[in-house]
Amino acid sequence: MDKLKMETPDLAQAHIEKLAALFPACVTEARGVDGKLKKAVNLELLRQMLSDVVLEGDEAYEFTWVGKKAAIVEVNRPIRKTLRPCPAESVDWDSTENLYIEGDNLEVLKLLQESYLGKVKMIYIDPPYNTGNDFIYRDDFVQSQEEYSEESGQVDENGDRLFRNTDNNGRFHSDWCSMIFSRLKLSKNLLKDDGVIFISIDDSEVRNLKNICDEVFGATNFIAQLVWQNKKGGGNDAKHIAIEHEYILVYARNIALLGEFYETYSEAYIKRYKEIDSVGRFFWDTFKRKAGKQYYPIICPDGTVLEYDDDGNAISWLRSKARFDADIKAGEIRIIKIGEKWSVQFKQRIPLGKTPRSIFTTEPVITDRGTTSSGSNDVYEYFKKDVFSNPKPVDLLLFLLGFGLSDDDIVLDFFSGSGTTAEAVMRSNIEGGKHKYILVQLPENIDPMRNSSSANAKRIAENAVSILDELGRSHILTELAKERIRRAATKIAADNPGKPFDSGFRVFKLDDTNMNDVYYSAGEYSQDMLSLLESNIKPDRTDLDLLFGCLLEWGLPLSMPHTSEQIEGCTVHTYNDGDLIGCFDENIPDTVIKEIAKRQPLRAVFRDSSFADSPTKINVGEIFKMLAPDTRVKVL
Repeated sequence: MDKLKMETPDLAQAHIEKLAALFPACVTEARGVDGKLKKAVNLELLRQMLSDVVLEGDEAYEFTWVGKKAAIVEVNRPIRKTLRPCPAESVDWDSTENLYIEGDNLEVLKLLQESYLGKVKMIYIDPPYNTGNDFIYRDDFVQSQEEYSEESGQVDENGDRLFRNTDNNGRFHSDWCSMIFSRLKLSKNLLKDDGVIFISIDDSEVRNLKNICDEVFGATNFIAQLVWQNKKGGGNDAKHIAIEHEYILVYARNIALLGEFYETYSEAYIKRYKEIDSVGRFFWDTFKRKAGKQYYPIICPDGTVLEYDDDGNAISWLRSKARFDADIKAGEIRIIKIGEKWSVQFKQRIPLGKTPRSIFTTEPVITDRGTTSSGSNDVYEYFKKDVFSNPKPVDLLLFLLGFGLSDDDIVLDFFSGSGTTAEAVMRSNIEGGKHKYILVQLPENIDPMRNSSSANAKRIAENAVSILDELGRSHILTELAKERIRRAATKIAADNPGKPFDSGFRVFKLDDTNMNDVYYSAGEYSQDMLSLLESNIKPDRTDLDLLFGCLLEWGLPLSMPHTSEQIEGCTVHTYNDGDLIGCFDENIPDTVIKEIAKRQPLRAVFRDSSFADSPTKINVGEIFKMLAPDTRVKVL
């Protein structure tokens, strides 16, 4: 039986393996940062092999910044982390398919690479805007935490990696570019072939963001740069021009496979189409047109000929004579008498939708897209206080969710903040949808924000802390966001009786690997370290921790149902009706192994320490070869 690696894959080595198959002469060896020999690419030779002219110099058309190479390396670097399930903090743990993940989104995205590769239909993110006041992530996983703290001075006493990127920083734009680049590179892998990403941004970084997106997703996959009027009125205190807009960049994973976009309709608009037949909704509309090119006589049931109007002008019809003849046979056109006059009418069917425009305002043309102010009002309704800074409005997310989502599609937001995306997905499911969300958010400490120099930021932080104190919860942003989602679900259910939707979410928290890190030689062990030899699994980890760690390793989604049962005193976990069966007890008897094998799961996993010696492990392998030859068996 093989052992699970319990770390994310080395993407750089995987890419090099693919290049080696095409250009073996370009692949050599070099020592990595860990001192081990690894495969490497001779980039100069590769560039020359891909060119039909002799290359000289190193000029190229490209967008770059200080730290870009380090950001590329960071994307590919594996990590030894895991996601620990938290059923007690979840809602409807056993039945929900929604996920709420607390942790650094760069590391979380790495952990999701196998389980959600090519499975996400839509990504929406609202990253920090880099105005000089926003906090951004400082990524450096090569240095130890102590080394980093000493060199940068930008890690607080809690080890948080957020720092305020002020505009007097010499790497003001570079730090932001590195932060967003690595996350977008990883998120692209999660998008389906017909997936799409929406990124909110303002003027400060929109140019750099577009350059990065052109590189990550490809310039040919650019769809639009939407302009959202996020404010209306006021602004008289602006020095030059009152800025009332933000942008939303839209990119496809593969624009050739992306379907058409349509705006969703409001209930008021839909009510106009009050007739329904076997095809769908419609209303009867006049076939006559004031101007056009379709002129021909139409004969009414009593023989009246409609060809000229009361002024003697030829009547123009909506469609050609051939189309008219076909439609009247199909029942798509009727000729009825209204009063003393005949009227020709056709079934005006509700269209799939209106193609969205790149500039949209707060006026409710089809759906109201909301403003920054209405986003605050959305949250205020649940807490009766302002507790988040500039949350995105639900109506904006509903507008974007209407762009071609199908049932069972997954929506990802890895800068989830106040949890607006979760509420929008729940509301979109009220009419029968089955969309699922994955939200990722760093558990930021709210307390430091209470000392902000901004009176408004300080007020909001104080409000947030007061709510969390009432709930008896720690002063962490994710605690507030989870409560917002719970209260939103309660209100949606109350407002829509009889309309079921998934109101729950499974909570996971980023943590160090479940496995003990043992790097000592035999002579270096002390008496109090001997416990490390007894098990390679950390003592504080539960069966559920181990089960979900295996799911990440094997690339299984985290939202499927699972059950636990007792078999001869051993706890056996079954995930998604046999996708994986695990038992993490010590000294598992052969009878339990045989019972698991008889169920013929796709995968089976045990602790390495579950078996006394190598012959016992070999026997387990033989049992599965006999009873379940197709089952993949591994040990932790």
